[in-house]
Amino acid sequence: MLFLARMDVTFPESMDAATKADFQAREKEYSGNLQSQGVMKGIWRVVGEYANYSIFDVDSHDEFHEILSGFPMFPYMNVHVTPLAKHPNATTDDFFSA
Repeated sequence: MLFLARMDVTFPESMDAATKADFQAREKEYSGNLQSQGVMKGIWRVVGEYANYSIFDVDSHDEFHEILSGFPMFPYMNVHVTPLAKHPNATTDDFFSA
């Protein structure tokens, strides 16, 4: 199952720099693991915003929810999820092949 997720992050203004840096380091490690496992197929930064678009390939809605809620920054994220299906005009699946 493919999903497109837009993740917007908003940290509290009261959060100190060291705590924020810790969240960012843990987030990078978590995201990197998902990418190396082939679960997160790609991630793109939204220019000028603290946000990204990511594509995930998972087996179930429950698995996807578990993955999203496992992000260290999840408490500070607004996540918009769009389920994806192959378009009939698509000529290749290469982007999504593991």
